[in-house]
Amino acid sequence: MLALVLVAGGCGRCGFQPDPGVKVVVPAMPTTLDWSYSDPTSWANYPVMLASQRGLTTLAPDHSVQPGLAERWERSRTAHGHEVYTFHLRRDVRWSDGVTPLSAQDFVLGWHRALQGRERGELADLLGAEEVLSLQDQGAPAERLQAALARVGIEAIDPHTLRVTLARPRSYFLARLANVYLFFPVPSAALAGRSEEAVRDYFDRPREGHPLALGPYRVESWDRAGERVRLVHNPHSIFQPPLGPGERPAPVLTLLKSEIGPALYERGRVDFVFVDSAVALQGRHPEDLQHEPLLSTYFLVFNTERPPLDRPEVRRAISRAIDREALMKGLLPAARPSHVLLPPELPGAATPQEAARLPHFEPERARAELSGVPGVDRPLRLVFRAGDSFVPEAAIAERLAAQLAAVGLQVTLDSRSDFSAEVARRTPEGPRAYDLYLRRLGADYAHPNTFFTLFERTGLHQSGWETQRGGEPMSRFEALLDEADAEPDEARARALYGQAQAVLLDEMAVIAPLYHPDRYFRTRASLRGVDVDPFNFLSLRELRLGTPAEVR
Repeated sequence: MLALVLVAGGCGRCGFQPDPGVKVVVPAMPTTLDWSYSDPTSWANYPVMLASQRGLTTLAPDHSVQPGLAERWERSRTAHGHEVYTFHLRRDVRWSDGVTPLSAQDFVLGWHRALQGRERGELADLLGAEEVLSLQDQGAPAERLQAALARVGIEAIDPHTLRVTLARPRSYFLARLANVYLFFPVPSAALAGRSEEAVRDYFDRPREGHPLALGPYRVESWDRAGERVRLVHNPHSIFQPPLGPGERPAPVLTLLKSEIGPALYERGRVDFVFVDSAVALQGRHPEDLQHEPLLSTYFLVFNTERPPLDRPEVRRAISRAIDREALMKGLLPAARPSHVLLPPELPGAATPQEAARLPHFEPERARAELSGVPGVDRPLRLVFRAGDSFVPEAAIAERLAAQLAAVGLQVTLDSRSDFSAEVARRTPEGPRAYDLYLRRLGADYAHPNTFFTLFERTGLHQSGWETQRGGEPMSRFEALLDEADAEPDEARARALYGQAQAVLLDEMAVIAPLYHPDRYFRTRASLRGVDVDPFNFLSLRELRLGTPAEVR
């Protein structure tokens, strides 16, 4: 009743305000508008950053790297093994004031600032970045830090030429430039001479057309208390949405956070809303329901340090006991069951032949491998996140328990609101306390590397597999990744990533992939081009309005 009253009132805490233009409900408000100085909750910032800014590269629908702010580039290596990119910037790009041209110095300043921000490790591949990061960790004087920044491998050769030097070759670098907003340029001319406090104010308090933008939208206002960000069309952007007959850009766009977004949508108060309830996706579906296949994988993690799961053959048998098709049947309008880590749409994904060699549904083989293994009669505790989401976690957990019971394994389910703390918790004996847990991994950029970093020694996989066999398998896994990351030949790199995937999923069976999730949403017929991108971010770059008769 309270929700209906709030909707009827159309104001206050529900987040709706009678403003003109398109209204989009988002799961969270930005934590910052300063794209060079982000934080660990950066996912909440992406819808605004991707609508208002651009990177040196962009991604085509097939996820191949294409020119963005750079019209072309050359790639070379030095005698010391460093990789050098020379980017030639487009000369027709202006910031949203319509006057200030894009400059190579905009990248130099932006990346220097990002190296001092709260996610500075994202730029660790740059030559000299490790020295800057080390000095900051030591609390070195500002003079030493500035001198180290000047030595970092980012240089404006002239206003239209940018030279970037990496400490070592990295095949994923160009893909990261397209989407990771820490690599976006800043309007250096507007920031020149400002104090650190004034720069913070520039981004924190949008006004008078600032902060400047390069994308089809710029931020006009940010209402923190009302949890709204108002975007307006940037007519000076060269990255305009493709207009069809009768279509036009949306002049005003408001992003808002609301706990009753679906109800607001039903009442016609907002124009776009995510469907983040797996329960709501069952049964009859509204005609305007849409979905986007994500570059993402949902999987089962094994506690490799705790018997009987400390034996790879047991973990492989469990993976073979899972019928992924049956696991997902009827839970979602569409589902992509899978036993591989890399989604098939990702460049460099496993070939059908490689996938066939990885553990997949073979129940009789699973029973035989589990027969007589000591400790398999102990109940295994499966931990998963409490609460509703677009991933039907509770239903998947229940079906997993039933499928594993069919091969003689007893599983108890533990739904946790403190999920992250629980999977990290250790027993008095040392190993982590869980036996199995469920997790989703999403790509940050369109490259295999982004799916593997979680499972490296410094990754937050919480599986304990770095301790197995004295750490040799993980060292070999990391060596394969390092070689693949440095390999210029795409076919050779793909083969190396395939070998790394085989170590993770087959030889050591650290995880058992289950399916590749999709993201569901509803949008008005009058909106064209609004979407969710494969990285699970709201995509507004091609948003436009239909004919006037279709728009309320």
